Amino acid sequence: MANPIRLLILLSDNSSERMDLSRVPDTVEELIEQVKESCKVAGGIRLQYKDVDFGGTFVNLNSTSMIKDLTTIKVIPSATETLILEFVESDLDTSSSSTHTDDTVILSSSSSEKLRTEPWPKEFNIPQFSFETEGQLEKGNAEYTKDQTRLTPTSKMLSDILERLAEKIFSYKAYPSDADLSDVAEALTRKHPCLRQPDSFNESYGWKLRLKTKMSNYHTQLKSHGLASELLVNTLKSKSREDPVPKPAKNNKKARRGEASYYPQTSSENPESLELERISLLTELKKRNNEKTVREKMARTFEFRRKEVVDKKPDIKNLLERWPGLFQMEEINAEFLRVTAVPLLTRFMAQLDKHSPQLLKIIRKKGGTTKAKTAIILEFLDQDADADIRRECILKSLIIYLGERVEDLIKEYMISQKDEAEEELQSTTMALFVFRDNSSLLHQPRDIGIITDGVEVLNELPSVAAGVAMVFGLCYALNMEYPRGFRFTFEALQNIMMELDFNKMTSKIRKLNCELNTAQ
Repeated sequence: MANPIRLLILLSDNSSERMDLSRVPDTVEELIEQVKESCKVAGGIRLQYKDVDFGGTFVNLNSTSMIKDLTTIKVIPSATETLILEFVESDLDTSSSSTHTDDTVILSSSSSEKLRTEPWPKEFNIPQFSFETEGQLEKGNAEYTKDQTRLTPTSKMLSDILERLAEKIFSYKAYPSDADLSDVAEALTRKHPCLRQPDSFNESYGWKLRLKTKMSNYHTQLKSHGLASELLVNTLKSKSREDPVPKPAKNNKKARRGEASYYPQTSSENPESLELERISLLTELKKRNNEKTVREKMARTFEFRRKEVVDKKPDIKNLLERWPGLFQMEEINAEFLRVTAVPLLTRFMAQLDKHSPQLLKIIRKKGGTTKAKTAIILEFLDQDADADIRRECILKSLIIYLGERVEDLIKEYMISQKDEAEEELQSTTMALFVFRDNSSLLHQPRDIGIITDGVEVLNELPSVAAGVAMVFGLCYALNMEYPRGFRFTFEALQNIMMELDFNKMTSKIRKLNCELNTAQ
């Protein structure tokens, strides 16, 4: 039998309720309904829970697996007047046990309408078609269930199905892959079995080919009306004039790592006004307790900044000078959310914790040099290590398991070696640096930071795991390649931990993913 749990529900600063449940609900939606019924709460709400690993910070509740007996839950009314994108902006100041709960990235309505708010789904939801088409499909599905009779759609019906699917696909991705289109075709024939094609692979291959042609035509239609910057930037007339014979397929600017808003729609504001906004942002950054204004200005200038990053590919010194606000944990989280529609730090930590037990089993089974290299690291897990140390050990072991060199990504030094370290880091392309008083992992590092192209871009990070998450986030925010020599590590972080573009996995990462999910 499931164990009963007791929850403290914080309704406001001056109001709280005790709530007793016979078991942990299966979904967050189920828990929300129970909270609303028990505490007499009306309207839309979302929930946060107090995370003891982060010093009591309230973070968004995305899974009921985080709920245990005596958990504190905070009720947040859903915003109705201000359009927001949610992400957790955990206050990880190790010098104090802050309970900062500002967890929204505020976007102006004009900018947010141009950003995709969801990544490609694991299960594609087939949209509603026209009333006439839905009626024919309902009848066709009934006949298929009765005697396996398949429906031959009319040209009007076929046009309606493909048009609605193209719109839905584009709402997630401008350039869907073959695997994505296969997902859609299979979802269509699964929902409407009367459309199955017995002579094609998976009885849906013909629909995939139709979708491929339709997406090409849909692109042409959008470009002719000038409706999609991410398509227009790849037209022949937008190619570099430096090329003697410009080619349409050369240097295409499109999402390759699951970015939802890789190249956002052009803003109605002119570049001159946005440049003035950028200059104003530099002034706001110098003021104390001005995080909200900075956050709003960073959101407002996202499209302007993103196109600068993608089009001009500025070096890190130039970016640091023009956009210093971007090089903060909170803003890396925010930028990552804008680009991918996925929260960075909370998704990273939650997935790492979720997969850790099974990942440890897989790593411990490995023999040879992997076992020898991970043995010392894994010893710390048996010494009452806290959450930060456990995550650090697991990440380092994962890198070794994937056949890559920990010391090239996480560069560790004694505090007495600071002068030598600074000289070495000047020639480093991208890495995390850690300064310790001694070599033991059980002691909190003196400083953790990130070096990019020899320039220190972040420091005083709360943990090595948070640092790795920030390196990953910077690759997206700055449109950079993953650090050289860590192809498999960052592919695992992208596909498994962050669940981005999970249709594209190398055989090595796909095997690891299967092993991780076998025991789930």
